Amino acid sequence: MNKVSFFQSIRLKIIVILSLFLLLAIQVIGTYFGQQLESSLLKSHKENVEDRLQVLATNLEESFSEERSDDGEGRTLQEDVQDITARYGGYSSRYSSEIFSELQVIDSQFRVLGSNKFDMVGKKISGNSDIRLALVHGQSDNGEIRRKEGTSDRVYVRTLPIMDGDVAVGVIYSEASVEEVYEQLQEINEIFLNGTILAIIVSIIIGVLVARTITKPITEMRKQAMGMARGDFSKKVNVYGQDEIGQLATTFNDMNDRLKLANQTTEEERRKLSSVLSNMSDGVIATDEKGNITLMNDPATHLIGVSLHEAKGQPIAEILQIEDKVVDVKELEEVGSLTVDFSDEEQLFLIKANFSIVQDEGGNFMGLITVISDVTEQEKVDRERKEFVSNVSHELRTPLTTMRSYLEALTDGGAWEDKELAPQFLQVTQNETERMIRLVNDLLQLSKMDHKESAMYKKRIDIIPVFHHILDRFEMNKTELIHFERKIPDERIFVWVDQDKITQVTDNIMSNAIKYSPEGGKITFQVVKEPHRLRISISDQGLGIAREKVDKIFERFYRVDKARSRELGGTGLGLAISKEIIETHHGQIWASSKEGKGTTIYFTLPLTKRKRGSKK
Repeated sequence: MNKVSFFQSIRLKIIVILSLFLLLAIQVIGTYFGQQLESSLLKSHKENVEDRLQVLATNLEESFSEERSDDGEGRTLQEDVQDITARYGGYSSRYSSEIFSELQVIDSQFRVLGSNKFDMVGKKISGNSDIRLALVHGQSDNGEIRRKEGTSDRVYVRTLPIMDGDVAVGVIYSEASVEEVYEQLQEINEIFLNGTILAIIVSIIIGVLVARTITKPITEMRKQAMGMARGDFSKKVNVYGQDEIGQLATTFNDMNDRLKLANQTTEEERRKLSSVLSNMSDGVIATDEKGNITLMNDPATHLIGVSLHEAKGQPIAEILQIEDKVVDVKELEEVGSLTVDFSDEEQLFLIKANFSIVQDEGGNFMGLITVISDVTEQEKVDRERKEFVSNVSHELRTPLTTMRSYLEALTDGGAWEDKELAPQFLQVTQNETERMIRLVNDLLQLSKMDHKESAMYKKRIDIIPVFHHILDRFEMNKTELIHFERKIPDERIFVWVDQDKITQVTDNIMSNAIKYSPEGGKITFQVVKEPHRLRISISDQGLGIAREKVDKIFERFYRVDKARSRELGGTGLGLAISKEIIETHHGQIWASSKEGKGTTIYFTLPLTKRKRGSKK
């Protein structure tokens, strides 16, 4: 967050508001005071002028009403008027200056009898409507302030008639300057302006101090809020009082503590969720309300082969390749789960996706949580189980069908009376019965091994004599012209094994080698001592196995040549049983083969550790 400049801060706003309030108050007071002062000064000035004019008018009325001789002796009216004008129309004691800027006493003939300006005495005045109105009608005006022509000075103009009874015998015309009054007002306004400026400066200083007391805790809360936004809840805001701002700071600190606790709880839950998502064997994919991917854990990345960076923001239907199965992502809630085939030409790969929706408090669709898991092995097991049931059914049906045919021939066809056919039919029936018994016994043995019910009686034995005994037995019972080659070391080799089970493994492998060896072929039995283990290999010179089928010979009921295997009485379970036995002994079994050149079966057995002090 950027730092707030002074011109954008609340401090400047508080200072400006305080200054404007003070300025407004001063302006209102100043305006009212100026108007009242102007009115008072002008009223006082007018009253002074009126008082002087009344005194002057009284003396002039006496002078105008005085009788004078016609022989020219005594003072004339003009002389008396001039003396009165000079005496009463001169200086004012209140202002110590000449009160009238212009004073004229005019008779009924519009002739100036007296004036404060001697050059005007004796002249006639015409064109002045105020003088004419006062002489003709005996009316006086109320007086008004006018601008004097030429100088634009403001003067108070007053016209007052001189009455002799009801007849106006003369007029007093006066102009009193009021510039001095306005000059005084100007001086007072300047003093008031200086006081206003001083008050504004003082208010700004006080506003800065007041604003600082208000904005300082707010600034601290702002810094703390920025720290809280970054996840720092360690600091507290200082509380400077118990006013509203102090209570706000206290509340802010309480909120900080609660947010800290909530953040710790949220972070703990987030870590738990992250740990759960990271350690889940199943993949988890989360989407928004549009079905676009927002979150995906590592197992999901490994399963679908797309990283979160690549998948983020992409539709889940496109990533899971189910666009043809759903139109709207909301439909996945009704679908519940889907099995998606990611298989290629080389490998089977199936993923099961379970969908659940996320809703807000109002029940609106907010997103989708998809849990995906690898069900390839499960599918393989299901297929193997189905194939196993099918193979068992087929293996049992063939001898049963053969037995039924021969038995029907014996009973219905009368063959039981034939002394030559009846024994042959019974022999076939007996062979097929023994074949089914072998099959069932092998199945039972495999079942016990699968359920860990087959007991192993292991003991420490010298394995070399055991192998010689097995080979001797096969050489005595062989009917084909097959040669045995022994490559067995002439020494004592001890292993910890179940002798009967290892004999069974060797018998199974040797029986297969004999079955698939041509007449005159050779079977090589080799024992090689390696570090920590003993490797046994049995090789024949039969037809061999195709390269892509070598690893399948240890599967249950798998036969390279099914027709010949059944003809020779095989059940297809011998190598599967051998594999289970060898792995139980912590060994390994495998095969190598080339078509037309024979097959070699290998298996290993761990050597027993020689005890300290033992000579064996």
